Amino acid sequence: MKVSREHPFGGLAIRNLSMYIVVIYALGYVLNALFPALTPYLTLNPYLIVRGQVWRLVTWILITSGSGLSLMDILFLMIALWFYYSIGTSLERSWGQERYTSYILSGLIFTVISSFVIMGISYLVYHSYFAASAETAAAYFAQISGNFTTVYITTTIFLAFAATFPDAMVLLFFFIPIKVKWLGVLDGVFLTYEFIVYAVRGNWPHCIVIVASLLNFVIFYVQSRNLYRFRPSEMKRRRDWKKQNDPRFGAKDVKFREANPKAKGSADRVQKMRPTNYVHKCAICGRTEVDHPELEFRYCSKCEGSYEFCQDHLFNHIHAANGKPPMAQAFQNMVNDNPKDGGNE
Repeated sequence: MKVSREHPFGGLAIRNLSMYIVVIYALGYVLNALFPALTPYLTLNPYLIVRGQVWRLVTWILITSGSGLSLMDILFLMIALWFYYSIGTSLERSWGQERYTSYILSGLIFTVISSFVIMGISYLVYHSYFAASAETAAAYFAQISGNFTTVYITTTIFLAFAATFPDAMVLLFFFIPIKVKWLGVLDGVFLTYEFIVYAVRGNWPHCIVIVASLLNFVIFYVQSRNLYRFRPSEMKRRRDWKKQNDPRFGAKDVKFREANPKAKGSADRVQKMRPTNYVHKCAICGRTEVDHPELEFRYCSKCEGSYEFCQDHLFNHIHAANGKPPMAQAFQNMVNDNPKDGGNE
């Protein structure tokens, strides 16, 4: 198992995680439909978890929103599972297995944490009722445990896909072409409306569930924005960059920079001024999203290890294998043309 500082779970990567998600959702749907009496023993109930039923920390992911077994219900279930498997696989290939695994696990963990937050707030608000009757507390938490399902987790997968591939086209109602970003906006509006409705009704536990389940998407969206450029230190760096690249200082005179490598405006000094706080870096050319915000970066699913490439080298490199790092295609071609020179290196 690899360790990566860029991911909160130490580089944990579950291969083909989307397939596991689809299988778990389908299994939960069947269990809820065929054995509804089993569902209360699987829910995320913090009141019972602290009393020894620790399996609920995991089994709640089997709780789904539907349980119909009609032909139409099964058809829509198959379409939904195929859709989420396809977009989940696209995210896994684009982000890399480590980042995608971190995204899913963080959503699950935030939901579990929210259940205990709700439990703590409930004891503060309804302390007198719970102290008077243990049955009242058990019934209350049994009721709110039904709010914890995987519905919002799958929603975050779709929102992440819409944010990553905003211009991808999908068929709304199977015949209306529309960009996925607009469906993401519509989904966001619906979630906001749902949050407001539950808040007006006084169902604040469900509001906390919505916020906790979507927290992983909020973190992802903020991290994916290039907010580094707005830091005061970065703004000062850009001002110094423009100043040292001004023609009046001879920064555009190549001969001057070659003859005076330590002079003001030289290429070496400019290189040292480049920021090192970046998220994405191409394994071939070394460019980052800070130096080149116009570039897109993707992970290569065929390389051994987590290597990220810019759009110019994603499909133009020799894949990493057998402990060797990825290599530029142009360098490999040069070695093939001059095997003696390449073999001596």
